[in-house]
Amino acid sequence: MTSKITHGWRLWKWGRTLARHGALRGLERDPSTPPGLRRVARLLQMGMFVPKEPRYAQALQALGPAAIKLGQTLATRPDLVGEDPAHDLLALQDALPPLPWSVIRPAIEAGLGRPIESVFAEIEEVPVGAASIAQVHRAVTTDGRTVAVKVLRPGVEHEFNQAIDTYEWAAAQLEAYGGELKRLRPRLVIETMKRWTARELDLRREAASASELAEAMQAEPDFTVPAVDWQRTTSRVLTIEWIDGIKLSNRAALIEAGHDLPAMARKLVQAFLRQAIAEGFFHADMHQGNLFALPDGRICAIDFGIMGRIDRRARVWLAEILYGLITGNYRRVAEIHFEAGYVPAHHNVAEFATALRAVGEPMRGLAVKDMSVGMMLESLFNITRDFDMQTQPHLLLLQKTMVMVEGVATALDPDINLWETAAPFVRGWIRDELGPEAAVADRIVTDLRTFARLPQLIRNLEARYPTPGGAPPAPPLREIEVIRVGGGWRYIGVAVVSAALAVAATLLAS
Repeated sequence: MTSKITHGWRLWKWGRTLARHGALRGLERDPSTPPGLRRVARLLQMGMFVPKEPRYAQALQALGPAAIKLGQTLATRPDLVGEDPAHDLLALQDALPPLPWSVIRPAIEAGLGRPIESVFAEIEEVPVGAASIAQVHRAVTTDGRTVAVKVLRPGVEHEFNQAIDTYEWAAAQLEAYGGELKRLRPRLVIETMKRWTARELDLRREAASASELAEAMQAEPDFTVPAVDWQRTTSRVLTIEWIDGIKLSNRAALIEAGHDLPAMARKLVQAFLRQAIAEGFFHADMHQGNLFALPDGRICAIDFGIMGRIDRRARVWLAEILYGLITGNYRRVAEIHFEAGYVPAHHNVAEFATALRAVGEPMRGLAVKDMSVGMMLESLFNITRDFDMQTQPHLLLLQKTMVMVEGVATALDPDINLWETAAPFVRGWIRDELGPEAAVADRIVTDLRTFARLPQLIRNLEARYPTPGGAPPAPPLREIEVIRVGGGWRYIGVAVVSAALAVAATLLAS
């Protein structure tokens, strides 16, 4: 078990790096920061030049791979770190200098358990991408297919485990301050990051996520997922179909290739809504670098290390919330929050509806270019604070992804109106899932399942009450015991006593 001294030393080193990039300014100036924590922030900044404009993303990149992942997690929590830091962290580049081929080749062979020549006809030694956890090389399989080979950096698991151990300890200390810090649940942030990292450190799970998303998106022909090569995939090496396309970040190349950018923006929004609402399983890292335009106009996603999942109940709430905001039915949106338990019952539904109206009305009918997403999120998080709403991890991850998708869609088509684009899909899903036909279908399915359980229920009853009268069987009569009492023999029938008790019980029951 790591000692408090070790945790403290790590946090001190990391804090000095954050201070050097001005990343502690916000913590020091925030009036809700506990006095003790504010004093620590000032102490960490002593004796160094602190830039006027904080550089949050640069600070975490300087701290290494684990801090980069922490920054990506914190980008989903503007309520915890503030709107400006969260926006800056959204641009955090998960990139590090690549490791040399002399280190990566043994890692690939150890991960596959075979020599490279027996698996790949050729493989490029210079990586096409290098991130905090893994790097990717282009290769050709022995049967002639072009693939991308992703391999974990050696020793990355140990580095992450050390860092997360200290993050968990620090989060527990923050929650101990109570008040606003306890409501914001920093330990939950680290737990979320820990789950994401566990998935990314096992490349078979990333492969499984890609396969599952591909199946879920078969109904969306304009969105595709590369195929996994399971014979060349292990926990440390992932082999997946190579994608020849243009990154959605390269607007000039997209226009030169003749792509319809407004149509592509609508396809992206539609694909995201299908993932989040219809399937409940969504790509949670849909930034421009992970999305490609294929020659036939389809969008292809890569990098499935971070995925989100929400159950049907939460998806129904989400759809109704979105539709309520689109149509201006704030009362229904407020009721959903209370039904879901997001807002404590002691608050007033009408007051919450009015607060939502103050956020939603200024946005309705505006194009994305005319909206201030930052102001909207700030208003929403002020509402959560005013109404004692605890953070919901699945909704925060979804919200972060929505901001990403909005950013990519806006870059493709600055005039897109997300509300109008989303409305037909959300309306159709609500009709299909919550309309009268769906209610009847759900009732039929429920009744059929109940009917199917009847035979087993009858068998269970017969096993419990096998006698014709349906009463429990009487206990077996014990043999008459011979007990010596005093100087002579007395015969006491214990069975008689048992039978009398059984008859009395039957009479009382009747």
